[in-house]
Amino acid sequence: MANHSNKNRSKQSGKKRPNHGGKRKGGHQRGRQGGGFKPSTLDPNMFVKKAVPVEFKEYRSDRLIADLPIKKQLIDLLLNKGYERPTEIQDKTLEALLDDRDILGIAKTGTGKTGAFLIPIIDKLIDHNQKPFALIVLPTRELAIQVEEEFKSMTKGLNLYSACLIGGTNINKDIKVLNRPSNIIIATPGRLLDLVNRKCIDLRKFNTLILDEFDRMLDMGFIHDVKKILNGMQQRKHTLLFSATMDNKQKNLVNEILDDPISVKLSDGESTGDHIEQQIIKLSGDDDKFKILCDMIRQDDVDKVLVFEETKHRVNKLCTKLNKVGIKSDQIQGNKSQNARQRALKSFKKGSIKVLVATDVAARGIDVADVTHVFNYQLPLSYDSYIHRIGRTGRAGRSGKAFTFVD
Repeated sequence: MANHSNKNRSKQSGKKRPNHGGKRKGGHQRGRQGGGFKPSTLDPNMFVKKAVPVEFKEYRSDRLIADLPIKKQLIDLLLNKGYERPTEIQDKTLEALLDDRDILGIAKTGTGKTGAFLIPIIDKLIDHNQKPFALIVLPTRELAIQVEEEFKSMTKGLNLYSACLIGGTNINKDIKVLNRPSNIIIATPGRLLDLVNRKCIDLRKFNTLILDEFDRMLDMGFIHDVKKILNGMQQRKHTLLFSATMDNKQKNLVNEILDDPISVKLSDGESTGDHIEQQIIKLSGDDDKFKILCDMIRQDDVDKVLVFEETKHRVNKLCTKLNKVGIKSDQIQGNKSQNARQRALKSFKKGSIKVLVATDVAARGIDVADVTHVFNYQLPLSYDSYIHRIGRTGRAGRSGKAFTFVD
């Protein structure tokens, strides 16, 4: 635990079942009313943990990419991308997905889940160029863009097409894109349903549904939209659910969505952050919170930093202050255009900025392997939110640190 009232210490560190339209009780509320901010009621001591060393065992498949039972054109594209062997989640789900089995896939972030569902979809489309074929629904714009980029890189020269439909962009451009039939639609729920309501998309025409980050898709923030999508997909034959975590409260709903599924669980579905060093920064009345944050960010071991704030306005204000004191920063929050969000993320990945300030959208939407530190500038509103935030660091066996300010 860090107490920064002492200034010296501040330098330290449809086919399925027809009942998806009903309401589901339970779930947590975000705690915002009228755009305001409701302080967290969580016990700060929850955010203090010594890192537990985790032995990171790299999975090595017995077969090469060239050995997979997929089309040669796809094998060549994967080899050109630098793939040598399938990851564990890809290796253990491929045949089931090629056989059109429903699947529940649980694997940690960064283990190749996107490839796990794209490879069999692309393989099928090479033989049967169906438009539309698959619908991929994700909780954040950034994830949607990442999935489309991966699809495009895996389908060069195959004459397969995608459409990425996300909020924060001009919907008229989406309507024009949809005039050209696509093999797969990649979308966030709100924009998808908007286009469905405008009769630009007919959900009955899709064969396959993928819910990526399904644990987030099935919580109270998205569940009603997801149920509308499920109800609309009356010809759905194949359903895939992938995520890094799973809430046990969602088991019944998952069972309703999937039909005789194969379960591939490469983790217990619970993210604890045990491998991340976690501390709180206790502030007294006369401490300068912003100065303490700046002092910590400027330390030599702090390389790539995510700072979380609770509202869009607070993110904008904090990012502006950091830049004014010479700490190169950018931001991701709902009031920024999608182009601005993508520029910020690219700058962060390249290292041209040191700090990315964000609302919780970044806890799911950012896939950056080398984040060294996460700072919660306010206590998060839920422990689940906290776990997903700090999970942006300490990835793929690397060490990471998370600090939470306690006023």
